[in-house]
Amino acid sequence: MLDHIGLAVSDLAKSKAFFQAALAPLGYVVKMDFAEAIGLGQDRPGFGQSGGVWSAKGPVTAKMHIAFTAANRATVKAFYDAAIAAGGKDNGGPGLRPQYHPNYYGAFVYDFDGNNIEAVCHQPE
Repeated sequence: MLDHIGLAVSDLAKSKAFFQAALAPLGYVVKMDFAEAIGLGQDRPGFGQSGGVWSAKGPVTAKMHIAFTAANRATVKAFYDAAIAAGGKDNGGPGLRPQYHPNYYGAFVYDFDGNNIEAVCHQPE
């Protein structure tokens, strides 16, 4: 559902590596470098799936919550495992969140700047 967002991070290289690992199970890859593509003069990786692009830049001014759609529950778990292995902090492991709706299956991880990054699947098992 996301087309693109800008996310402020304090350490771009560290965050780029984190998001490369954490978002890989969701099908996101670095699609372009904005500094090279449009001459911004600083590294700003653009992550995307088919057409959308996501970028990171600094300085950090506020914490955010971002939820990425996952195709299935196994992908939610793969996201969580990859994010934790890349240095993210647990904020709620993979599982049902029936307080949102009966099929809400999500996992939550804090990135290095305290942003709450989520993968969620709304499909039944």
